[in-house]
Amino acid sequence: MTIPVMEIFGPTIQGEGMVIGRKTMFVRTAGCDYSCSWCDSKFTWDGSEKDAIRKMEPAEIVDALKQEGGEHFGHVTISGGNPALLARLDGLIDLLHADGIKVALETQGSRWQEWFTKIDDLTLSPKPPSSGMKTNFSVLDFIIESLQLKQEGSFSLKVVIFDEDDLVYAQEIHQRYPQVELFLQVGNDDLETTDEKEFLPYSLRRYEQLIDRVMENDILKDVRVLPQLHTYLWGNKRGV
Repeated sequence: MTIPVMEIFGPTIQGEGMVIGRKTMFVRTAGCDYSCSWCDSKFTWDGSEKDAIRKMEPAEIVDALKQEGGEHFGHVTISGGNPALLARLDGLIDLLHADGIKVALETQGSRWQEWFTKIDDLTLSPKPPSSGMKTNFSVLDFIIESLQLKQEGSFSLKVVIFDEDDLVYAQEIHQRYPQVELFLQVGNDDLETTDEKEFLPYSLRRYEQLIDRVMENDILKDVRVLPQLHTYLWGNKRGV
């Protein structure tokens, strides 16, 4: 089965979540079952770049990764959209593993796939109130319970924080799944600026504000607070 691919780029660093700072290649797939208000990759699902979608076999994707990244990588991040919509993504994962390459993937936890258990670094990122989306906790419960029983790699939770309601949501997530490592990440509410010199001071202030709120929180004691690291280097530029 072919995979709808929008972008292949790298090597670069992973700017978010449990493997922040990790040298990686990126495969961005098309399609999403959410339409978050602040999504920084709407082009994967809003139809604006539908002509850019390539239907690729897993072997073609591996070849394209090697053509782009040469011998300079040992880690691939599959992103979207929501790559968890793809029932047969395990063909790509198996090929990468056979080549000694580790795989990371992020999904909002709205859909279970058996191949989740093969992912080396799996991030579940349920969307907070500011997104305009509503979490199906029965599905998320099932995913987390399944991963605790079967996961071969590591998995974690990540919540993006834009406002106080999001912080309350993060508390609820932490209390519901206290055994799962939780990362909080400051939300990016400026998707237009591409000049990192303009973007960086504003982003640093927002990150510091989130840190201050978490430090005084009695519930969010065992969490990690992250920036969007890649935006500090390249603003909102794509393909870096």
